Amino acid sequence: MQISLSRLHFPVTTLGPGKRIGIWFQGCSLRCKGCLSPDTWERKAESVTVDVIIQQIQPWFAFADGITISGGEPFEQPEALYALLIALRQQFTGDIFIYSGYHWNEIAPQVTKMSGLIDALMSGRYQAETTQSLMLRGSDNQQLHCLTAMGRARFSAFERHVTEEDKVLDLSMDNQGRIYLTGIPQKGDMARLREVLTQQDVQLKQIKR
Repeated sequence: MQISLSRLHFPVTTLGPGKRIGIWFQGCSLRCKGCLSPDTWERKAESVTVDVIIQQIQPWFAFADGITISGGEPFEQPEALYALLIALRQQFTGDIFIYSGYHWNEIAPQVTKMSGLIDALMSGRYQAETTQSLMLRGSDNQQLHCLTAMGRARFSAFERHVTEEDKVLDLSMDNQGRIYLTGIPQKGDMARLREVLTQQDVQLKQIKR
């Protein structure tokens, strides 16, 4: 099974509990206004197999508490997502958390087919004009669904408001020198970062995929 993939990262500490493996799908037709990752919108002509992804992230399994799958939009590649989840469950014992921009009623039939494979899921479009005060959400309209006992045990604590200690982002660099910010910035954070960097004669450019 082929997947249009954006990137893989470890460790990710800002998109769920503990140290996590991040898997970002490539391609999203929703294109929410103000999306932090417009580089993941376009589907790529090239793709990778589920087996290749598992081989790449397998060395991280022993050190990871969970896996977060985002994008892009994972549910726009439902067969590939299902195949990936099956492969992960065969080898990984931590939790699996998925971000989707679709509303729950739009993906509920697909989630039902994946019963037991997803521990927790965040659903709903990002709405730039909506308040942002709740954990793990870009906007407060998004809904957290705990789907398994492990999901309830690990994610029910995230049904709360963000504190100052929660306002952190992961910073990482790939082997090509590209810098990634991972997590959910507060509204205005990216504009403030751009302003500070501009004052230091540093320019931010959107990565093209």
